[in-house]
Parts: sequence; C-alpha cells; structure tokens
Amino acid sequence: MTAPLLELRGVSCAADGVEILRGIDLVVGEGEIHALMGPNGAGKSTLASLVMGSPEYQLTGGQILLRGVDLTALAPEDRARLGVFLAFQHPEAIPGISVVQFLRQAISARTGVADLSVLEVRLSLDDWLNRLGMDRAFAERYLNEGFSGGERKRNEILQLALLEPDLAMLDETDSGLDIDALRIVASGVRSVHAMRPAMAVLVVTHYVRLLEELIPDFVHVLVDGRIVASGDASLAVLIDAHGYDAVKASAR
Repeated sequence: MTAPLLELRGVSCAADGVEILRGIDLVVGEGEIHALMGPNGAGKSTLASLVMGSPEYQLTGGQILLRGVDLTALAPEDRARLGVFLAFQHPEAIPGISVVQFLRQAISARTGVADLSVLEVRLSLDDWLNRLGMDRAFAERYLNEGFSGGERKRNEILQLALLEPDLAMLDETDSGLDIDALRIVASGVRSVHAMRPAMAVLVVTHYVRLLEELIPDFVHVLVDGRIVASGDASLAVLIDAHGYDAVKASAR
C-alpha cells in the first residue's frame, strides 16, 4: 500500500510554551488541493510552518510524514530538498542577492546539480516571468528589496514554478492582493499544477476568492488548534456566506 504524500498523525505543537495545535490528523494525497481555513489565531499558518520545519514551533506530539518518512529530525533545508515548499505570507527581503542568483542556488540545492548555469535558470525564468506578468528586469533586482506586496507574492509563485516541489504550501498568498493580482497568482499556481499534476497544494487562506480560482478538492476548518470540519469546496462557500459561527458551535 502506497503511503500518502503528506500525513499528520495526532500532531500537536507549541511556541514559547503555549500550545497552538492540538491533535491534528490530516492526509494529503498526490495531486490534491487542500484548503485550510479558520479564524485568526486558529493555527493555520503554524501548521504550514511546522510542516516546513520552522524552529519557532516545537512538535509536542504526533508525527509528520512525507511519503511515510518521519520529518521530525529534518531541518527546513532538508525538507525542501525532499520537495516541501512554503510560500510565505510576508516574504523577507535579501539585499545583495538578485532573484536569478537566489533561484540558481535554490534550484541547485533542490536538485543536487552543483554546476547549474545562470543561462539554464534564465531560460525557465523568462518563461515564468512572462506567465506572471513580470518584466524580465525583475530577475536582476535584489530579492524582495523594494518589492510591492503583489511583486513579493508573484515572486513566491515564481520560486514555486522553478523549484518544482512535490508539496506546495501557500500561506495566505492572497493577502494584500487586488483581484487582478490574485488572478495572476492563482493562474500561476494552476499552471504549475497542470504541468506537475502529482504536486499537492495546501492553501492557507481566510477568503473564498482565492478558492474560487483554485477550486480545492478538500476544505478543512481549524478552530482553536483543532480541525473541526472538513468537506469539499462548498464548505468554503458556506463559511463565506455565514462565517465561522456554525463550525465553532460544532467544535464545542
């Protein structure tokens, strides 16, 4: 029997001694799109960061498995090499490192190809810059330095496209985007998924508008660190219309 791409078994975690996640069970299969919704402070971003291996959070119970392999002892860079990717809600600027230099180093680390040339990266980069409505000069700018919110988010999708992960986690990628920028970003995610249909996507979001573009296979609702409801895309529509009160009531 083949192990699922990602499996969380009874996962609990804390930060600075404060419990955040409480016994999360979640299974994500290859090619599936899952959405994680919930009120502020529910633990959505924490879950994505924990899977990525952020040292800010301590796993206090359970297991995180990638194709049956326990990730607990692995550093974030090792998880990235195995195909785990996290698009950050607030990407950091890195002065002195251009977008193309960063991508060359990241792709080299992901693939193990030490002598990857800038030209090789540039060919794929130019194609995706065009798809994401970005000027070619963008590649020479320092990573996220002076970028607008929309540029930072599109840059995250650019990294997603070129790094070709097996599991793509998008942490509130839609926050701060106008509708046109959101559609460009969503179109980029759809294009990557179409080219790599086995890639799974875990979307952390507050809003249904991104899910109208991506159309998840499964929607999960977190309240107080627990998954209290799961369903298909219609669950997101219900939440958009009536808020979290109904699912909060079911969690009591």
